[in-house]
Amino acid sequence: MFEKIQKLHTCLGLNVIRKQEFQNVGVMQESTCGDADVGTILPGWQKNRLTYRILNSTLDMKEKDVDKAIRKAFQLWSTVTPLSFSGIYEGTADIRITFVTRAHDSCPCNFDGPYGRLAHAFPPSESLGGKVHFDEDENWTAGSDGFNLFLVAAHELGHVLGLPHSADPRALMFPSYAYFKVYDFPLSQDDIICIQAIYGPRSFLPVKSSKVCGSKVSFSAITTLRREVMFVKGKYLWRVYPDTFEVELELISTFLPFLPFGIQAAYENSKDQTLFFKGNNFWVISGYQELPGYPKNISILGFPSSVKKIDAAVSNKNTGKTDFFVGDKYWRYDENSQTMKRGYPQRIVDDFPGIGSKVDTVFQYKGLLYFFYRSKQREFNPNTNNVVRELKSNSWFHC
Repeated sequence: MFEKIQKLHTCLGLNVIRKQEFQNVGVMQESTCGDADVGTILPGWQKNRLTYRILNSTLDMKEKDVDKAIRKAFQLWSTVTPLSFSGIYEGTADIRITFVTRAHDSCPCNFDGPYGRLAHAFPPSESLGGKVHFDEDENWTAGSDGFNLFLVAAHELGHVLGLPHSADPRALMFPSYAYFKVYDFPLSQDDIICIQAIYGPRSFLPVKSSKVCGSKVSFSAITTLRREVMFVKGKYLWRVYPDTFEVELELISTFLPFLPFGIQAAYENSKDQTLFFKGNNFWVISGYQELPGYPKNISILGFPSSVKKIDAAVSNKNTGKTDFFVGDKYWRYDENSQTMKRGYPQRIVDDFPGIGSKVDTVFQYKGLLYFFYRSKQREFNPNTNNVVRELKSNSWFHC
């Protein structure tokens, strides 16, 4: 009788304690995950390198699209933890993914047809641990016309890694299914805090090195990215959190693997998208996810063919206007109409007095503009149209 009650509780998605080992099953029902109670964070995996295997695929999507959705769901969690996930095609993986219907295998949780339970997952344990089951009776999709596989998979992988549900409606681990724009970054601060309580934050390269603390350091691109400021040079990027004095150093190939080395300009627009430029091409991310269809040529932004690269760019989120700096001139772009403003380019020295005629990179922080050229930066107040002070380029790193 105890075992039957235990199985029932597991199917309802409640926390079950067995031999001092927690089990938690995330089950999405209609628009709600069956694990409706906000539970306790569970013991995680005892290693950081995990393998996964997709044992079969859904008939609703192309196999390559299923692979992509699952891979991106794993990447979501590896972005904020030391965990790495490798897909394998034979042998036993740590995490096993299958599409099944109704009663299946020895799983205590049955599916109930369309619009019922969407999926469930099991954190580390001796028996069911690492299994992720999706209900094949649902309509799986890469978009919004059905149940988005990326979003459901990302939620269930949170359970596989040991997360319960969140009480924060903005969290990915909130028990109700809600469609996000697929390439938005759906992890909330609550999701990040909870997963890092189990595994810790990502480990980063040493920050205080001659690469950034040298007296002649310069940067090729700087942009805000939500609450951080990202400094880019060569194959490295530094993530600076001005309010907390934290700095993290990463390889571009690790953090944003779709970008090439040598990014020359970057900016965050009013749509919370970040654009990266190299040569006459640019890439776009939303949150931390790359948007499909890039790189694109800068000519679609309205630049003439004579412009071969962007030196710097900065966007005013309040007005929706972006300034692009090329040589000793700048263009102004309207993010809302997606057109270049008439009357441009203009000379930099005329409209930004004290900045000079050349800009390596620029970004906006708390209403002020920071123009960088070689090892110097100038803090510029756009309201009074003057330079407030001159600083070293690495003043943000507390060297």
